[in-house]
Amino acid sequence: MDKVVASAARAVADVADGASIAVGGFGLSGVPDALIGALREKGTGGLHVVSNNCGAQDSGLAVLLAAGRISRVTGSYIGGNKEFARQYLAGELELELIPQGTLAERLRAGGAGIPAFYTPAGVGTLVAEGGMPWRHDGNGGVAIASPAKEVRDFDGTPYVLERSIRTDFALVRAAKGDRHGNLVFNKAARNFNPLAAMAGRITIAEVEELVEPGAIDPDHVHLPGIFVQRVVALTPEQAADKRIEQRTVTARTNPRKEGS
Repeated sequence: MDKVVASAARAVADVADGASIAVGGFGLSGVPDALIGALREKGTGGLHVVSNNCGAQDSGLAVLLAAGRISRVTGSYIGGNKEFARQYLAGELELELIPQGTLAERLRAGGAGIPAFYTPAGVGTLVAEGGMPWRHDGNGGVAIASPAKEVRDFDGTPYVLERSIRTDFALVRAAKGDRHGNLVFNKAARNFNPLAAMAGRITIAEVEELVEPGAIDPDHVHLPGIFVQRVVALTPEQAADKRIEQRTVTARTNPRKEGS
């Protein structure tokens, strides 16, 4: 029952070239940076990544992308990542772009043992009709296009059939976890992490705080340990390394004078 692994490098040691990996995070929030870094050091390549986005500001999955380790991405947002756009348009990687809610449900359904589901999202668009560029040929043309999906009518409303997602591995980050793999996420860092964890056949969680079994109130568990196979405890420095993707401030319009 003790699922703690000594290091991130050991936790990802059996991730082979060409593996499919679901990765939690949204922007820079809740991204399993230590595990991603260990994969980069290991040299694993040809990865099929399922994640909301593919890293930002040279952080998260962007480090694998820049190293040419990713061959296919299933995601819902690619904006703000110039290297991703360059590789995609140059035909260096394949992209399945899908609605964000559909991505979330495809991951959850995979973990719940549901093979497919119907959703209205994407009806009447290339998502359902096919023809969305999955891979470019590098010369302005399309090498691989998405296939058409089944559309079915329910009570007068059309719905498109979406397949669930299961991956070889999943990498997630949690604020707290115990040795049995029960996880608690902190606010917005929860995002896609529980869903990605559910979809992985082998799920590896890096945790900012490792506690003993029983220390987490069962009512406070966001993801039960049955979905987690390995746990890596972060160092205090790793746990504190949390970047801000878009730092914004508001200037005072009428600053008060000192003493007023």
